[in-house]
Amino acid sequence: MTQIAQLYEISPVSQARRRHRAVLLSFAAIVLIPTLFGGAYLFTRAADQYASTVAFSVRTEEFTSPIEIFGGIAGLASSGSADADIIHDFITSQEMVRALDNALGLDEVFSKPRGDPVFAYHTGGAIEDLHAYWRRMVRVIYDPGNGLVEVRALAFDPEDARAIASGIFAQSARLVNELSAIAQDDTTDFARAELSRAVVRMRDARGRLTEYRSRTQIVDPSADVQGQMGLLSMLEQQLVEALIDADLLRESTRATDPRLRQADRRIAVIEARISGERGKLGYGGRGADGADYATLLAEFERLAVDRQFAEESYTGALAAFDLAQAEARRKSRYLAAHIRPTLAETPQHPRRFTLLFMMGFFLTAVWALGVLVYYSLRDRR
Repeated sequence: MTQIAQLYEISPVSQARRRHRAVLLSFAAIVLIPTLFGGAYLFTRAADQYASTVAFSVRTEEFTSPIEIFGGIAGLASSGSADADIIHDFITSQEMVRALDNALGLDEVFSKPRGDPVFAYHTGGAIEDLHAYWRRMVRVIYDPGNGLVEVRALAFDPEDARAIASGIFAQSARLVNELSAIAQDDTTDFARAELSRAVVRMRDARGRLTEYRSRTQIVDPSADVQGQMGLLSMLEQQLVEALIDADLLRESTRATDPRLRQADRRIAVIEARISGERGKLGYGGRGADGADYATLLAEFERLAVDRQFAEESYTGALAAFDLAQAEARRKSRYLAAHIRPTLAETPQHPRRFTLLFMMGFFLTAVWALGVLVYYSLRDRR
């Protein structure tokens, strides 16, 4: 019996060999076989992916005014990190995906390799699915410090990759142009409205003055008044001369001399004329419409002041509008590409050896962790 028990007793060496065999089998099942299958898929079925790169920046046009030229201030083109942030968010947005899907048919472009279910896109998905796949295939790198943006687009055909990169640049340029137009409109809208109001005020003021001249048949009452003053001064001078002549005649002739009556009549006529001319300058004078000269002159001065104020307001509004336009031109943005969309000649993705190494490393780590846990639990029994 002792000999039989010894035959069936398992030696420690045999137990170690069985454990080692189990460890090797687990390594083959967990690490070796999946890695071989993964490598076979990567090198036989995984489709090549081509990359196209485009790099650009948002530039702000700096126009130099004549004053700045004389002052020695030069205008330079600059870029901002805020614009780069906007472009980054736009490129990775669903709006960009929808726009390029309508233009290029991204659903078909990303699903060209029919035999690659891992890396290719599955057609028929919602826009959210296409957007998630887009974020896998398009990478955006930008520097907030200088506003430079670099985009790398992947596709299964080099022409498709370049078309996607070109579409990204075109859509980004469209967005920048729209933002620039909005900024320019915001800058000039108020000045344009003020200029329009100034034009209306000036046109109304000139129209009222023209209507006044047509109604009174007087171009400038002040000029008429000056003419009346000159005529009145001349009549007064003639009156003085007539009075002197009459006094001399009285001293040298009789009272019945007909020359005295003629001199008196001349004096009376001159005085009547002076009285009439003075009446024209006062409330007794009337224009073509029956209004007195004082009223006509006051109305003309009021209309002239209104016209002058309207013209000065127009001049100021026009200068403000010109300045607003210059400021709007300063805010003009455009997209400048320093790297045009490239056309790849060799595939860069998937990185088969890198993926295979990472797969093997991860599976080995999982297997080693499992073995350590198993032996730790076994030793506690």
